[in-house]
Amino acid sequence: MKKQTVLDHFGGTSATAKALGITPASVSLWVDLVPKVRAYQLERMTKGKLRFNESLYQKPANAA
Repeated sequence: MKKQTVLDHFGGTSATAKALGITPASVSLWVDLVPKVRAYQLERMTKGKLRFNESLYQKPANAA
């Protein structure tokens, strides 16, 4: 799940953090992808409006 998609859905870093019960600083530490556990949580709490995509979290087959 892309960080920007989540931020757009909730309306920013602070609103995302509030919805998850975490600090805005924690949300700011996400790089491009939402951590996997949070992505599952977000899919459930948004009743599927935000979708977890397993393929985003898989490493390429040729990765060392």
